[in-house]
Amino acid sequence: MRYIDGLHEGETIRNIYLCKGKRSAETRNGKPYDNLLLQDKTGTLDGKVWDPNSQGIADYDEKDFIEVYGEIIQYNGNLQMNIKQIRKAQEGEYNPADYMPTTEKSVDRMYEELLAYIRQISNSYLKQVLEYYFVNDTEFIKSFKEHSAAKTVHHGFSGGLLEHTLSVLHLCEYFAGAYSILNRDLLYTAAICHDIGKTKELSAFPDNDYTDEGQLIGHIVIGIEMLNDAIRSIPDFPEKLANELKHCVIAHHGELEYGSPKKPALAEALALNLADNADAKMQTLTEIFKGKTGTDWLGYNRLFESNLRKTSI
Repeated sequence: MRYIDGLHEGETIRNIYLCKGKRSAETRNGKPYDNLLLQDKTGTLDGKVWDPNSQGIADYDEKDFIEVYGEIIQYNGNLQMNIKQIRKAQEGEYNPADYMPTTEKSVDRMYEELLAYIRQISNSYLKQVLEYYFVNDTEFIKSFKEHSAAKTVHHGFSGGLLEHTLSVLHLCEYFAGAYSILNRDLLYTAAICHDIGKTKELSAFPDNDYTDEGQLIGHIVIGIEMLNDAIRSIPDFPEKLANELKHCVIAHHGELEYGSPKKPALAEALALNLADNADAKMQTLTEIFKGKTGTDWLGYNRLFESNLRKTSI
């Protein structure tokens, strides 16, 4: 098995990858070609099939496991594969676990740490909301442990949703210790619940793509619906507290243009927005710089609106 993160410019390889994406296009001269996105557990690789009608290119579809033969080149600072042959792989020729990107951290240890934060919650109503999903709902727990936090951008791997949630919690823990105006119970509960809607917004691996519900409603609204289910199951849940918790989740993207229906109006909502944004961006940089050596400029990045490079030390 030749993993994507170990490939080098100039190599000619034959290996099986998951065809994560397939899109047909035409050159400026009107010649058809295919754009592929190949995936294994270490990352993704762009592939080009310049002669899709060649006898060496067998029939295959997106989400198939395919054996590809071709040359690794560098284009615009990134590796790419010029593919000359494709064969659809058969069951038994590959291990699906080799093609699912996963967190490098222990999922079980991270989940135990998450539960330890839940045990710190002193407000009985908020604690019951957390236990509704994270202690009592075995189907949700399994999904939450396995899900990514995004399709691409940041934490786009199995276990990424849990890893991101825990990182946001760590930042919120600092904020709560540094600023006495923050209600620790509310902030922790909102941090743990802020992305629960992603368990329904995104499909499970190997697809890790937007569901119909995700496309039409989005994870913020889905998350509020899930919180309402938990809140309705708890007798005499205070309405004001319910609205404060839901506001934190609704406002965690910070700006209307970033998908939040409301901007932060509570200190806890602002703290959650800052923690979520900080972890998302720092993880995105981590993934951009992964495998990069030297201090070459990487080119303009639309997300950061800047040309990026690693530091010299």
